[in-house]
Amino acid sequence: MAADHIARSYDEELRKLNNAIVEMGGLAEGQLSAAIQAVAERDSELAAHVVEGDARVDQLEREVDNLGIRLLALRQPVARDLRAIFAALKIASDLERICDYAANVAKRSIALAQSPPVQPVRSLPRMARLAERLVKDVIDAYVERDAAKAYAVWNRDQELDDMYASLFRELLTYMMEDPRSISACAHVLFMAKNIERIGDHATNIAEQLYYLVHGTPIVGARPKGGTSSLDIMQPEPAGP
Repeated sequence: MAADHIARSYDEELRKLNNAIVEMGGLAEGQLSAAIQAVAERDSELAAHVVEGDARVDQLEREVDNLGIRLLALRQPVARDLRAIFAALKIASDLERICDYAANVAKRSIALAQSPPVQPVRSLPRMARLAERLVKDVIDAYVERDAAKAYAVWNRDQELDDMYASLFRELLTYMMEDPRSISACAHVLFMAKNIERIGDHATNIAEQLYYLVHGTPIVGARPKGGTSSLDIMQPEPAGP
């Protein structure tokens, strides 16, 4: 009887850990979607709401850390359960960073709304929608424990890199043609870089999930688009 109770309690703790990751994933999707809506509609109030919402994600990450440490310390998990706990801890960190980058986009959108509109900003929502799709798909893969879907996300990050490189070149051309747009375009550049980094974190999650399911890492170099010449453009630090 005691053994059954311990087993049920253990399973419940694992479910709580899993549910916290899923909730974080849903928040990450929503934060990114709202941030890019704020950019497109020049809605500073919505952008401020995104920035405020980052606190809930931070709280969930702390909950995942506490649950994971408790499980490791008290339950001594092995095999797939052990991989699941380590994966959850790493995935929570990636999701927290995704939300930080979404908040950075929202902060930049507030500043951007104070400047006259610039044409290249129209390319940003398409890039953000792909990043949002990668996040959604990798969270769905986590829920379903679908390594094939995770691998597809891993491969699609190159598409996001290529979109970033294209927007980077478009913005440079636009700034050279109209130096008055430099300030606004700089905000768009930073937003684009933050979105590109969101794709990298979605790829990290895909790698963790693949390892969770198979017990072996993905073989081969991570696909990357043509961004090597853009390394000078670094994202601003995530978070406060």
